[in-house]
Amino acid sequence: MTQANRSPWQTFEEMRRAAEEGDLEAQCALGICYQNGQGIPQDYQEAVKWFRRAAEQDDSTAQCYLGFCYQIGLGVPQEFGQAAKWFREAAEQGDPAAQFNLGVLYETGQGVPQNYADAVKWYHAAAEQGEPQAQFNLGVFYETGQVVPQNYTEAVRWYRAAADQECAPAQCNLGLCYETGRGVPQNVPEAVKWFCRAARAGDKTAQHNLGVYYATIEAAEEATGEEAAVPETAGDAAASA
Repeated sequence: MTQANRSPWQTFEEMRRAAEEGDLEAQCALGICYQNGQGIPQDYQEAVKWFRRAAEQDDSTAQCYLGFCYQIGLGVPQEFGQAAKWFREAAEQGDPAAQFNLGVLYETGQGVPQNYADAVKWYHAAAEQGEPQAQFNLGVFYETGQVVPQNYTEAVRWYRAAADQECAPAQCNLGLCYETGRGVPQNVPEAVKWFCRAARAGDKTAQHNLGVYYATIEAAEEATGEEAAVPETAGDAAASA
């Protein structure tokens, strides 16, 4: 840990001592180190121990991490109800990652009753804070008109916000909006630009859309070439006659 990272600890041992003395930031940071195996052997149970210490003292970052551990089953048995509990604690304190994750649970009905309106509520809260996956999911709701009134312009707004943060599915969907003229003026070159960005990131739908686009271009060029050859043949026949 260095001052460049704006950490108050110069060494790992300083961080551990601070955590043991009750420093919430140190407890959360120590949990992250154990979860990722940064500077110490990876130990999910030890990570959960430190996340829980900070989470129980209302540290929103630790609450979100603890919720994630329950959601995935890292260091604790997978338990969506506990995941929802901790995500909610953090979400209500304004943590955007927790807001997004809670939205996912409401959309899928894991740990809470399935409720698309609550999913949109939490996606919107996270999206307003710049969380790209929430922005993408919110865009999908506006494009499909599920729970919220269908609004292609609003869908494009959120797709673009996520796409500018390199969210590949949002880049693909933004490309589709440009290709079809939904929420923006139809602009095929702009569509191809976004398909390319998403395809480079590995988005399979964008890769497929690019393939269809280039195949269409190739077919059109071949058809144009054949049409150009027909008058020439007819002219030769007339001349010989």
